[in-house]
Amino acid sequence: MTTTPAQSTRWMKYFSDIYGHAKPPVLGSFAVKEIEDKAREVMKDHLPAYMYTFGSAGTCSTDAANRRAFNRWKIVPAMLKDCTNRNVETAIFGEKFHAPLFIAPVGVQGILHADGELATARAAAACGIPYIMSSASSRSIEDIAKANGPNGQRWYQLYWPRTDEITISLLNRAKAAGFSALVITLDTMLLGWRPHDLDTAYIPFFYGVGIQVGLSDPVFMKRFGYEAVHETTKFPFEPEKIRNAALNAGDANAQKAMKLGKDWLGETNSGFFRSWEDLQFIKDHWDGPIVLKGIQRASDAEKAIDMGIHGIIVSNHGGRQIDGAIGSLDAFAKIMRSPKVLDAQAKGDLTVLFDSGIRTGSDVIKAMAMGAQGVLIARPYMYGLAIAGQAGVEQILMQTVTDMHITMGLCGYSDVNDLIGKRDELLESVDD
Repeated sequence: MTTTPAQSTRWMKYFSDIYGHAKPPVLGSFAVKEIEDKAREVMKDHLPAYMYTFGSAGTCSTDAANRRAFNRWKIVPAMLKDCTNRNVETAIFGEKFHAPLFIAPVGVQGILHADGELATARAAAACGIPYIMSSASSRSIEDIAKANGPNGQRWYQLYWPRTDEITISLLNRAKAAGFSALVITLDTMLLGWRPHDLDTAYIPFFYGVGIQVGLSDPVFMKRFGYEAVHETTKFPFEPEKIRNAALNAGDANAQKAMKLGKDWLGETNSGFFRSWEDLQFIKDHWDGPIVLKGIQRASDAEKAIDMGIHGIIVSNHGGRQIDGAIGSLDAFAKIMRSPKVLDAQAKGDLTVLFDSGIRTGSDVIKAMAMGAQGVLIARPYMYGLAIAGQAGVEQILMQTVTDMHITMGLCGYSDVNDLIGKRDELLESVDD
């Protein structure tokens, strides 16, 4: 793919502005660990919200395994390659993207910042990065699409409802709002065992937050005799006040929020497990690419090919669902040894994306060398959101792509698409 000067120079201008101090970092640093620490400090008075967003299942061992996997795979650069002009544009499902980086679907962003998902959707559009919306968003499908704008590129992530009527309604709304691809999350048919949330009984959905997709759905709301509403959640989120208002003060609005929250969670994360055969229903009702998120086994990737699924996201939900699981990059390494997966990818029958553990541009390069055509980023942009809203998310997106753009050249590659599947020449596995 031929690079366009405007996009190529965009990332280098960002880099030169940093050194020229024309753009001091809004997050106070470009170091992800310092940004993480600052986000925790900003949220110190709302620590349960911070832990709900950034915590993991059980002992957090899977989250740690994700990072260990990236640390184990080392980059081996090549020298004396002409990488003066570098391209990071790519194409997926026939659509051109400015970079192979995607905003991962993260729910309930309104508990970290007053603007919630609207800030992230605007940042994605401003940076030219595709936005994947979570079904657990604290804003409606339509409001997020509006924030993402007419030129924003967006996909919709589905937590698959129990009832077909509501599923169809969500799919139709997403398509009407300009979401071009559907991401079905497979690993969250029910919420994982997360002690930090259980200790504080911190489940925003039970208090009407993170269910805004449901509250704005006419089919779901009609079930209870209500009209669909597109609401803005309050920040900071204070569940104890809602609980006291509902249980002690008899507040009708608080009682309604808690009832609808329980019912919506019963639709989307109820413990009702789907089968491979159920995917045909989605195929019958979605006109566009379908991507399965949560694949960790080669055999499941191969089943997706048999089902005629357009793409997969190798992901373990950032370690938030299963404790003691394999690092996502380690799982990816095994999946990308499957001849069936490699053949389907080469023929254009399967698009392969990666998620879980991404922190830097070098991480993106490692995932692409392993075989990813695109990479999802999550925790870092949520740190940015907590600290500085839209501007914070923009910094994370810009620094990640700029880091990738620079490091790619230093590794001896001038086109990001040439990185895909170059594990044997670019990466070396070393012991922990």
